[in-house]
Formats: sequence, structure tokens, C-alpha cells
Amino acid sequence: MNKSHVCTLLALSCLWAGAATIVHAQAQPPATAAATAAAYPFRNPDLPLEERVNNVLSLMTIEEKIAFLTQSPGLPRLGIRTVGWVEGLHGVALGAPGNWSRNSPVTTTTFSQSIGLGETWDADIVRQAGAIEGYETRYVYENNAKYRKDGLVVRTPNADLGRDPRWGRTEECYGEDAFLNGSMAVAFIKGLQGDDPKYWQAASLVKHFLANENENGRTRTSSDFDDRLFYEYYSMPFHMAFVEGGAKCLMASYNLWNKVPMTANPVIRNVLIKEWGVDGMVSTDAGGLPNLVGSQHYYPDNVQATAGAIKAGINQFLDRPWIAGATAALQTNLLTEADIDTNVKGVLRVIFRLGVLDPADRCPYAKLRAVTTEPWTTQKNKDTVRLATQEAIVLLKNKGNLLPLDKTAVKSIALIGPRANTVDFDWYSSQPPYSVTPMAGVKAKVGEGVNVQYAAGTNVDAAVALAKASDIAIVCVGNNPNQNNSWNRINDDSEGREGRDRVNITLGSGQEDLVKAVLAANPRTVVVLKSSFPYAIGWIQENAPAIVHMAHNSQEEGNALADVLFGDYNPAGRLVQTWPKSLDQVPPIMDYNIRNGHTYMYFKGEPLYPFGFGLSYTTFEYSNLKTSAPALSAKGSIDISVDVKNTGARAGDEVVQLYVKHVGSAVERPNKELRGFKRVQVPAGQTKTVTLTLPASRLAYWNTASKSWVVENDQVQLMIGASSAETKLDRTIDVTQ
Repeated sequence: MNKSHVCTLLALSCLWAGAATIVHAQAQPPATAAATAAAYPFRNPDLPLEERVNNVLSLMTIEEKIAFLTQSPGLPRLGIRTVGWVEGLHGVALGAPGNWSRNSPVTTTTFSQSIGLGETWDADIVRQAGAIEGYETRYVYENNAKYRKDGLVVRTPNADLGRDPRWGRTEECYGEDAFLNGSMAVAFIKGLQGDDPKYWQAASLVKHFLANENENGRTRTSSDFDDRLFYEYYSMPFHMAFVEGGAKCLMASYNLWNKVPMTANPVIRNVLIKEWGVDGMVSTDAGGLPNLVGSQHYYPDNVQATAGAIKAGINQFLDRPWIAGATAALQTNLLTEADIDTNVKGVLRVIFRLGVLDPADRCPYAKLRAVTTEPWTTQKNKDTVRLATQEAIVLLKNKGNLLPLDKTAVKSIALIGPRANTVDFDWYSSQPPYSVTPMAGVKAKVGEGVNVQYAAGTNVDAAVALAKASDIAIVCVGNNPNQNNSWNRINDDSEGREGRDRVNITLGSGQEDLVKAVLAANPRTVVVLKSSFPYAIGWIQENAPAIVHMAHNSQEEGNALADVLFGDYNPAGRLVQTWPKSLDQVPPIMDYNIRNGHTYMYFKGEPLYPFGFGLSYTTFEYSNLKTSAPALSAKGSIDISVDVKNTGARAGDEVVQLYVKHVGSAVERPNKELRGFKRVQVPAGQTKTVTLTLPASRLAYWNTASKSWVVENDQVQLMIGASSAETKLDRTIDVTQ
């Protein structure tokens, strides 16, 4: 490194906001910067990607390269417009309630929380949700003059696993099962990034790698488990997201894994980048860099921390100290310019894949500049949200077929409880163009001929009086996503959020007492549990005649709920976590060795509700289980088919679930593992054949000695059923080499 570079680097260490525009004296562009930039080879869309990346790199100064390692990279000198980020777990977050765009908020289409999208067990509807979000992200970007937004990298999906019901960010994931989570992540990513063979509609940045599934002490705690659990469980959704979904970007999590911080963990470079093809943006989480020195005490100073993060593969820093740290690391030979170059290339690849540097007639998404209809106002988007919300509702109990309600026979309805007249948004929610509460949805469904009244909060006296005077009582209870609270505040210890794990899993704030009082006043009571987490509602399950569960946030919440309650939609959502009867059934939250009792795969005892559980207004009969071959080759796959007959009087969806159990494995295996599923609609009285494909690779285990996947000679029991606890048909096949 020459003397002039060193001098410039010393000056650069004091800079932040203007860093991307600093230009070395020997590399000043001519006055006609725009014309010159247009003539650079990297502007040629027909050149191979790596040639274009290398050309940009050759034109950058070392200062610009360091500055490019930001969460909003851009280089005006070369005509490279900033490509920033947005949050988007279930809708592009460009406004309230999370204040992600407080200066110029934009409303966007808003779906149920991720845990609700998971409860659809429908990869197709999740892909549609991702496609809507990707389209709206790109629409806002292409119409920057109107919306003033530059985000095209969307921090979604969350591929973490909800292995413990106390985890405060359970609402952000798709559930506890690695294969289900991975399948949903793949679907969402494909929708978000689009179908064009060359260009991404938006870029998916998958988070949070890896195993950050506790909030209390998350920046200093270590998630400890062996390599088998790393490959077979914790990293599986991420592997699927990258290899099958096509995502190329990720965010490192706050925690440590086996005492090594994820922000500087070599596994990112050695496995994700080198083996799984993650060649795009690799981001810290906010505070991730200073944590390496502060709460984690892993490095003695910021210089070594920055060098360690860059060596691990980080190329997007969310914290200011990286500029000074990288500058000093270069001066002291902890880093080379080649190290910086390697990481900058990942950022540039994403920018090129988004097509923002290419002519408008080459990138198909540039045409959105001419679209005048805001997508979140379209009926198509509203209908998709309504369907996705309907599909996510889980019927937990329906004694005596109280549901569906007959709106022609009901004359009065009591809507009761703290969740009856609100749509509650979480920290990562988008700002919807409208929202329909349960109260509004029910009133719209039954019309003016039915008297619908509301008792707010947990006022037992008012609730009892109204319940007694009504034909039907609908009690809406559940957690508060805490958007009405300041950061890290909750209403009671049964709630959780980012930064706070739950202390207990019973209904707090007097809600169970409210349900008991209403049930005593009116036995025709429906309990609607609107929650981001499992709850131990044993008394309610035993005593209430009807219970439905749904996640928060959907703009169509009230309409979809009313559709289910009054039979215009037959519910078929399924739980994506094991709901325990109490915390006595669950190991400590910091025990990341799931073999000790976490998830349906290793759960000990009988849960309140098993993984995959959900009821319907109709019944289904399974028959005629077949396999396409008598045995499964270790390098092949097998098709498993089953006939599903709707034996009831209503059309409905069934979620066919395939679980496997290894009969003679040489290593410890789970009690059972989900390895296929399909949601299928079956008209009343009709039969549909459902076929699931099982590749032998899904039966492999990670051999820690050889550091490779092994499909062993084995016998595998195939179990087809309606939940993890309800096998309808089974067959054992040989797996052979």
C-alpha cells in the first residue's frame, strides 16, 4: 500500500455518511461523469456477471471499497445508485407501526405474521405472498421520485426455528420443524425474487444465521450443539433457502455458536459461501460488530473485530465502527486489499442481479415506472391476503359442532375481550392500507339484522352481562404484539417480543378469568385465540365448546375470521409448533440440544396440541397407500400416494403429512420427522389422490467422522397422517445402496 493510500485511509477513518463519495486524487473522473460512467464495460448487460463485477472493482479506490461495505451501498461517481434495505417478514415495512420509514411512510399489503403464514401449510400461498411483497418493493423503488425509497434488499424470511414456546421472536418464524420452515422459506424467496431467469425482482436477505432462539441475553449467550444438529436441524432451513430457494444473502445472528460469535464465525465463509453458494450480501445485525468487543469479549478491540468479521465473510455492516476498524486493519496487515475486494464482490453481484444498472428495456422490472395503480389498492392483493388469512386459521376444538354459526338463526352476538376490536401489529409489520377487526368482520358478515355488541378489555361484569343477553359469545384473547409499548416493554410475563422471552405460557392479564366468566354466563361461547405463540390453555380446551387460533397482523383479519366462524370458509390451518400443557414438559430454553425434549421429534409426554394439528368442519378418510417402488435407492427417490376421501357434507382442505421413522439406524434418530406435506382441496363426497415425493437425500444423517451426508442401508417407516400424532396409514420400506 503506497503512502498516499495510507494518508487517505487515516482521513477516512473519521468519516461516515459521505464515505461512499470519497474519491482518491489519482482517480478523479472527468467533468462528464455520467457520460464516462455509461461507457464503462460494467454497463454492458451482455457481459458475464463476474466480468462486470471485476470491472467495477478495478475502478474503485480502496476508500470506496471500504465505504461500500455498508447496508446501503452506492457509488455516485460511477453512476451506481444506492441499493438499500427494507424489512419485510409479512409485508414491506415502509411505515408505522415499526417506524421503519417514519419520514415518508408508505402503506403496503400486509399479511399475517410469519407464524401464521406457516400455519397455512401451503407453499403456494406463501409464494404468492412473497411475490406481492417483492412486486411492491420493486414498485416503490422504481417510483423513487414519488416515494423516496431505495430499498431492494428485503430482510426476509426468518429461517430460524421456533423450537421453544418461550422464544420472544416466535412470531417471526414459520415453526419448529426444519423441513417445514425450509419449504416455506423457499416458497417465499421464489415469490419475492421473481421468475425472471436473469434479474431479481427484489433480493432476499435470509436471517438470522444461526440458532438465535432466545432473546434474554441474546448478544452474549452461546447456542451449543453438535455438528449433527447443525446440519440436520438448525441450518436446514437456511440450506434450503439458499440451495433450493436461490437466495444469496444472509444476516448473521447476535449469538455465539459453541462459544464463537456468529458475526465472525468461520462457518459463514467455509460452509455457506464456499459450499452453499452464498455469494451475495452477508450482513451483521445492528450492534453485531461492537458486540464482538463488548458483550461477547471475543476480540480486544474494534480493529481485530472488524478484521475477524470481514475474514468470516461479512460485507454489510450496520454499525459505524467498521470504517475505522477496516482502515486500521489494513494499516496493520490484519487485512489485505484482496480481502476487501472479495467481500465487495458479493455486494456488487446483488446490485447487478437486481438489474438497476441496466437499460430499462433489458430489466423487466423497470416497466413498473409506468404503472400508475398502487398495487396495495388492487382487489387481487386484497383477495390474496384474505385467502392466506383464511388458510392460516386453525380450528382447535368444535364440540357439538357449535361451529360454523348459522347467521340466519343467530339474532344477537357478543364480541368480548381485548382482541375483539383491534388488529394488533408487530415490530416488523408493514403499514396496511386498511385493516378489518373481528368486530367489523362479524358485523359485515351478519348484516344489520343481527345485533352485534362489544365489551372491551377484560371487564368481567360488562362481559358477563353482554354474554347473558346474546345468543352467541365470541371471546377474543391472546398476546399483545406490544406496538403500544416502548422498546423492550411487555404487558405481562406471558408475552414476548424481540429482546424479551416469555416467562410463562398461560394467558395473562386476567384473560383466562374472562373466558371462564363468559362461559359460565353463556355456554354457547367461541374462544378466538389471537396469538404469536403457543399457550397452555388446558382449562379452556377442556371446557370451551369451540376454539380457533389465528396469528396477528393481517389487514383482512376480521373478514377471514368471520368467513370461518360462519362457514363460508372451512378451516384447515395446522399448528406449526408443539403446544405443551405446561412448561414442566419443556427443557430449559438455553438447552439447544433438542434431543433432550424439544419439538415433536423428541417431545416427552402428551402435549396439549401436537405439531401439525388442526380440525375441519368435515371429515376425511385415507386409503390405498402406495409406493412407486418396493424399495428406495440411496441415490434415488420414491413417490408415495394415498387416496383422501371427503366423507362429510362440506368441501374442505386436508393437509396430508408424511413422517418417517428410521427402524434400524446406526445413530440416534428422532421419534419421527416430517419429510413431505401437501394441502389439497377435496369436494364433499369425492376422493383425491395425493402424491408426495421422497428423495433418499432427505433420509441422510450427518456423519461427524467423515464430515459428509450418509444415506445408510436401513428400514424406514413411512407414516401418512393428519398430524404428527395421528397416523392414518403406514408402510415400511428398505433403503438400499
